[in-house]
Amino acid sequence: MPAALKSTPRSGKHEYDESKIKTLSSLEHIRARTGMYIGRIGDGSHYDDGVYVLLKEVIDNSIDEFIMGHGHEIVVQIEGNKVTVRDFGRGIPLGKLVECVSRINTGAKYNDDVFQFSVGLNGVGTKAVNALSKDFAVASYREGEFARAEFKQGVLITQKKGKCASEERNGTWMSFAPDPTIFKSVSFREEHVTRRLRLYTYLNAGLKIRFNGTLYQSKDGLLDLIAEDTDDNQDALYPPLHFRDKTLELAFTHTQRFSETHYSFVNGQFTSDGGTHLSAFREGVLKAVNDFTKKKYEGDDVREGLVGAVAIRLKEPIFESQTKNKLGNTEIRADLVNRVRDIVSDLLHKNKEVAEKIVAKVEDTARLRRELSSVKKLARERSGAITLRIPQLKDCKLHLNQKRGGSGGGSMIFITEGQSAAGSIISCRDVMTQAIFVLKGKPLNVNDLKRVALYKNDELYNLMRALNVEESIEGLRYEKVILATDADVDGLHIRNLLVTFFLRFFPDILARGHLYILETPLFRVRNKKKTIYCYDEVQRVSALAELSHPEITRFKGLGEISPSEFKAFVGSDMRLSRVEVENLPAVPHILDFYMGKNTPERRNYIMDRLVVEPEEAAVAAAG
Repeated sequence: MPAALKSTPRSGKHEYDESKIKTLSSLEHIRARTGMYIGRIGDGSHYDDGVYVLLKEVIDNSIDEFIMGHGHEIVVQIEGNKVTVRDFGRGIPLGKLVECVSRINTGAKYNDDVFQFSVGLNGVGTKAVNALSKDFAVASYREGEFARAEFKQGVLITQKKGKCASEERNGTWMSFAPDPTIFKSVSFREEHVTRRLRLYTYLNAGLKIRFNGTLYQSKDGLLDLIAEDTDDNQDALYPPLHFRDKTLELAFTHTQRFSETHYSFVNGQFTSDGGTHLSAFREGVLKAVNDFTKKKYEGDDVREGLVGAVAIRLKEPIFESQTKNKLGNTEIRADLVNRVRDIVSDLLHKNKEVAEKIVAKVEDTARLRRELSSVKKLARERSGAITLRIPQLKDCKLHLNQKRGGSGGGSMIFITEGQSAAGSIISCRDVMTQAIFVLKGKPLNVNDLKRVALYKNDELYNLMRALNVEESIEGLRYEKVILATDADVDGLHIRNLLVTFFLRFFPDILARGHLYILETPLFRVRNKKKTIYCYDEVQRVSALAELSHPEITRFKGLGEISPSEFKAFVGSDMRLSRVEVENLPAVPHILDFYMGKNTPERRNYIMDRLVVEPEEAAVAAAG
């Protein structure tokens, strides 16, 4: 080998030999590669955080018992971070209790005679819960006998079997507490737990779930889910259409929303990312409407404002990950499309008044789309038809591209008010991942406006183009959309107008966790030795107590913060608050009240509830 091509080990580099090859046990693998089994770890603040996947994996086993006709009640209790779940099904076979909760690829879900339509197929679920728990315990009761086992971090500590001392109903009991060495600071949020439990009841009509003493159940299944989403059908344009048999259930109605909302389920599992069954449902509804009307409407015409739910039962579902968020059985799609089309066509012919309302809604949407198309053309001509040359945008180099695997995952765009605020960020930003969009003034209040307003208002049109969400959120160019407004009344008003803009026209940006608020300090407290930045009044008081002879600066606008200081607030220690929607169906009513044209009513509401601090009241009285 020529000398120039010789590879010489460098000093200090690690050797790569047989000693570096490791074989992990299943327990070690789960703990070392937690994300493979439960997705994001999180702290419990987000609906999809891992602790809720742990809860789901335990409850799924109880749901499987219900599906097979055993046990119509599940009791769930959460105290602090300790979770207990008790069902009244058949109970895990006593002789296999330890193996079923600790040995990978062990379970009855491989046996179609026992579980025909199971969610748990890989024999992993409760094993992952066990491995990721500080303490895990399980007990099974069958015909007056019991078996019990206790684990710590997946390692068996004790086990015993025997006769039940008192009469105990058949079933399984499990208890776990997430391991703090993996989940760090984590807590269960009641609203997220309740949401998951309600979805279980909607999908399994007749099932009773008691959570911390409160009973949840559904009589009409997916019809109840649609009713909840449409505020007890107040937002629905017609009574939801519904079909249910042993392997398929669907329900849908239309609203005046601009987007479509879907819920999809497989074998009792909420598939938040949809999959084959959801795409088949969407196409089947389109084909049914076109067959009924003898026309060729586009999918957007038929599905705008649609609120739908579809649930299927499969013997061998294929999910794209252990968290089971998306169904991948492509072989069922064609048959399912045809089945949905036939079912919906039959519903339309049997419900003529509803069918007329659907056709009127679709025709109106198609007409508005044609009008919008001409407005879009004018807007593009006005902007010079240049793909992305937007004067208000200082772009970055990396972008999120969800259609091609999510490259540019660290990209973000700051939406700021005015050039002075933007100047501070521009001078200290990371040009690779941080973009800035500068507002010229207060954006338009779009609460009562149609989508055509986006094309008639230059600022909102340019913002939509900068984000690249005109056609779909799938084209979103930034992982984080950050509202960076001043901490004064005008800044808060602009923030509310922007949130209204996203809720009105692009709610999926919030639903998928892309919208954030930049938290910047309100005060700088410093002396010659130390500087403390304070984000609220409590921190300011604490800083004043800590420093001697301090100087206090109140930041009213972002432009008042020097670029050298601002760099810390948009760097690795940046404070962001995600904008979340806990009750999406209630959003239109909330926006109408707080952002609508009912100014006198809103003013009276605020004045009646205005709280004046004692110190401020005394000053006002003296003045």
